[in-house]
Amino acid sequence: MNARPAMPQNDYSALVPPELGAWSPTLSVSVVIPAHGGPHLDLTLAALAAQTYPGHLMEVLVVDDGSEPPIRLPELRPDNIRIVRPETGWGISNAVNTGVKAADGEIIQRLDADMVACREHIEAMARWHHVTDYLVTIGMKKFVETPPLTPGEVYRARHLGEVFDLAHAPGSSTEATIAKTDGLRKSRNPYHVCTGPTIALPREIFHAVGGLDPGVTRGGDTEFAYRLAMHGVVFVPELEAQAVHLGLPAQHRDRERAVRAVEPHLAQRIPLRRDLRKDRGRHWLVPYVEIVLDIADTPESVVRQAVSAALDGKLQDVVVTLVAPWSLLRDGRRSVLEDPWFDLRVLREVFAHDERIRLIDEASPTPAPTPFRYRGPVDVPLHRATLERMIETVQKDLTGVLIVDLPDGRTARLERTSALARAELLADLGDDLDDIIETTHGVRHVPPDRYWPKPAPPQAPAVTAPAPEPFAATAPADTGERTLLGRLKSALRPN
Repeated sequence: MNARPAMPQNDYSALVPPELGAWSPTLSVSVVIPAHGGPHLDLTLAALAAQTYPGHLMEVLVVDDGSEPPIRLPELRPDNIRIVRPETGWGISNAVNTGVKAADGEIIQRLDADMVACREHIEAMARWHHVTDYLVTIGMKKFVETPPLTPGEVYRARHLGEVFDLAHAPGSSTEATIAKTDGLRKSRNPYHVCTGPTIALPREIFHAVGGLDPGVTRGGDTEFAYRLAMHGVVFVPELEAQAVHLGLPAQHRDRERAVRAVEPHLAQRIPLRRDLRKDRGRHWLVPYVEIVLDIADTPESVVRQAVSAALDGKLQDVVVTLVAPWSLLRDGRRSVLEDPWFDLRVLREVFAHDERIRLIDEASPTPAPTPFRYRGPVDVPLHRATLERMIETVQKDLTGVLIVDLPDGRTARLERTSALARAELLADLGDDLDDIIETTHGVRHVPPDRYWPKPAPPQAPAVTAPAPEPFAATAPADTGERTLLGRLKSALRPN
């Protein structure tokens, strides 16, 4: 499969998946189920045993996350199933990573141990991945109270509605968002609905973004989905992939504590959540903008001015990357004053100990997970309003690259990471990435005036009336007029 159409934004309308039951799958699927105790795991596995996806192409990995007693597999289960256990760590994210590491499938299907999937669930999710290989598919779910039910009844049911009261089952907020955004085609941030319990994606992409973060104890699925977005994927909701979640989620039981547990993790790692970054003067784990300046052979004073301007803008949520041949600076014996790398060594000492500044030899293809990257001439310092206004411009229509045409013929540019990453996925050797971004997200050229506004002309000093002299001297001496005090003195003076 080499088909990689250049889809605009998150509009996957050009893709036509095969009809359920009328095609022959070829890709292998690994269903990864993290489980701690797993009181309903027997129902989950019974539903997987009844899947329409070919059994020889599907494996199930149950990741026993420290269950006491250890999980034992029930009799009614898929043919190709095994239990794996983490060697270190704990939690859902760590368990999922363990399962994927042990998986053989080309597609990873994430499923929770308290979910029961419809018969077509795996097939419906996997069919999209046979069309192209940079998608993340999202299944649907409803929340139900667990009825008295046996694995055999789940296995024999043709539809979920035969064994669950779906008419009164509340859906997740995911489905409402999907409906409101034309199936996520018009969503500005489709990763928001990719919350984990049933998603499928290529195993290569799972590893490319680094898997789930075990340090995120709540909200790990959302943080992982954000990194997927920064990798350039397209999110596809699959309405035919229905499932039920047995019991209400944690946020229904204690919403206030659930929100408080999630927000710090997302604030540190998802810069697009501007609503969570309201504390002034803070530095965050993942910055909002990376400012890349190529400083090779640039005078120290010019570099210092550029860095100061970058860090002193209205938008403070930034990191500055200085590109130069830093790796050539050896630390062995040398003549300090006659060192051919004298200037670069001085700059290294100036900036190396500031956590907001990075010294690298070559900029990475994308700044992921940072959502924006600025690149411009080092001798054109940023105005205090430059970054704020550039981002305001691209966020209006989700433009992929904003190019400011400077008066001397050079350019400065703001790149959207998700657009840049999408172009990297689609490009062949020698392709111009901007040509691809023009198709997927758009490239806009603008004049510099709004982004480097000219300073206001100095105002002439206001003309002020001269201050009056003291009261006794206000009357001109030659007018013959006297002040009240003067007249009083004259009247009292002896003749």
